[in-house]
Amino acid sequence: MKQTTLFAAFAALFLAASSLAQAAPTHITFVTDWKAQAEHGGFYEAQAMGLYAKAGLDVKILEGGPSVNVPQLLAGGAADFGMGSNGFIPLNMVREGVPVRAVMAIFQKDPQVLITHPRGDVKSLAQMKGKPIMIADASTVAFWPWLKAKYKFSDSQIRKYTFNLAPFLVDPKAIQEGYLTSEPYTVEKEGGFKPQVFLLADNGYPGYANMVLVPQKWIDTNPKAVQAFVNATAAGWKAYLYGNPAPANALIKRANPEMTDGLIAQAIGKLKSYKIADAPGGIGEMTDARWKMFFDTMASEGLYPKTLDYKKAYTLKFLPKK
Repeated sequence: MKQTTLFAAFAALFLAASSLAQAAPTHITFVTDWKAQAEHGGFYEAQAMGLYAKAGLDVKILEGGPSVNVPQLLAGGAADFGMGSNGFIPLNMVREGVPVRAVMAIFQKDPQVLITHPRGDVKSLAQMKGKPIMIADASTVAFWPWLKAKYKFSDSQIRKYTFNLAPFLVDPKAIQEGYLTSEPYTVEKEGGFKPQVFLLADNGYPGYANMVLVPQKWIDTNPKAVQAFVNATAAGWKAYLYGNPAPANALIKRANPEMTDGLIAQAIGKLKSYKIADAPGGIGEMTDARWKMFFDTMASEGLYPKTLDYKKAYTLKFLPKK
């Protein structure tokens, strides 16, 4: 009788341990593309509101920065999921044979902009043809080829942008690249004037931005975790943009003390007013047609071989439901 009782006790303990093991959350390290900011708000909102935890995930958000290489971390396994700043990143990984795919795109519009001082001779991107434009080195193989293709810009217009606004502020004829939620605000604060802002996406630039990148290994071995992350992230972004962003903002400011309430508030305002994350299918949507348009444009400019299997850069399998 004692043996039977002892066996039953061990069996109960074993079943309890098995149940706990099955309920253990899946750990995911998610690395962002820069220091914590409003442009990452939905991820922090999902964390702060416990949406990842409710989905059975233990998510650690790893802050990016100038020395953080997201593709390298994903390729080496140092991070599980990562943020893709633009469509070039997953396409570059395909070209290099690294099996990583975009599973959702938070930003339907890439927030890349060109900015000028208030001036009468430039009221469109087309009117910038032939004029000097300050862009970063990385941009010469990003949005610049699109500008050359659509507006016949030439490389002779390029001037180096070193992320120092001083040359722009002192030159009323200057044109430079920027990010919708960053440089225009800083120019207003430091220069005392409101710059003209030209959002490339509103002029036909087809790229997605702020994508979630997932290694093929995760897609093959734990698709449920991938889907759970996508769903919770979409819910987090909806709450951040159209609900109460305070929970995420607290985490953002804790991770990056440089973020002020004013900087965060204007960024959220611009994300909403320019409809950066809005899509017919809901937050996170991607389509084959948009990816094809982006790839065809860049391949026609020689950035990729036209034979590249660009569909390996993304999958529509995990898109969040409305």
